[in-house]
Amino acid sequence: MLPKGSSRILIILAVLIFILSGCTEKKTPVEKMYDVLENVVKKEKVFEEQQEPLVTLEKQEKELYDQIIKQGMKEYDQIVKLSDKALVLADKRKDHFEKETKSLKESEHEFSKVLDLKDQLEDPALKKMANDLYNIMMKRYEAHRDLYKQYSLSLQYDKELYQMFKNKNLPLEDLEAQINKLNDAYNKVYAANEKFNQYTDQYNEKKLSFYKKAGFKTK
Repeated sequence: MLPKGSSRILIILAVLIFILSGCTEKKTPVEKMYDVLENVVKKEKVFEEQQEPLVTLEKQEKELYDQIIKQGMKEYDQIVKLSDKALVLADKRKDHFEKETKSLKESEHEFSKVLDLKDQLEDPALKKMANDLYNIMMKRYEAHRDLYKQYSLSLQYDKELYQMFKNKNLPLEDLEAQINKLNDAYNKVYAANEKFNQYTDQYNEKKLSFYKKAGFKTK
């Protein structure tokens, strides 16, 4: 048997639970979509943070490369020092690029939630925009995978070149072949990066249109 007053407490608790549950409204699919898209932005914060240091390292490495090319073989010791510095910078670039890629993978994992949510949207116009948004973003992630492949290859060729510079008896034809291979690799990097940037711009434009259509305020 319950003590006196217990039944009254239970009733009050039941009423409170009912009131609270009524106040906690479930989010609509479009609101959930908004949350996912904003979380994607947060996941790519690390990606954004890698851009400036990567550009800085690339410029520094280019300066070292230019200095190496200007040196004559009489300055062999200086060539070795410059090549070692360039190798260190190449490794730092690799670290930043790996962080960038990890951030994109986390972004893709979060964005994958859109796949189910977009089909739950009732407004046909919003559903079409969400489908377009999803397709563009998938192409963007694929473009970055290609960029990762090409950039990693160019880094490998860079490091091979710096090691070759340290070979005092390096045949000129071997050096020319490596430089040609490296130039070809970077042309592919630039093309892949351009494609990635194009999809990024398209995605941002489409997301802004989706927000406006859904009635969300944008900064």
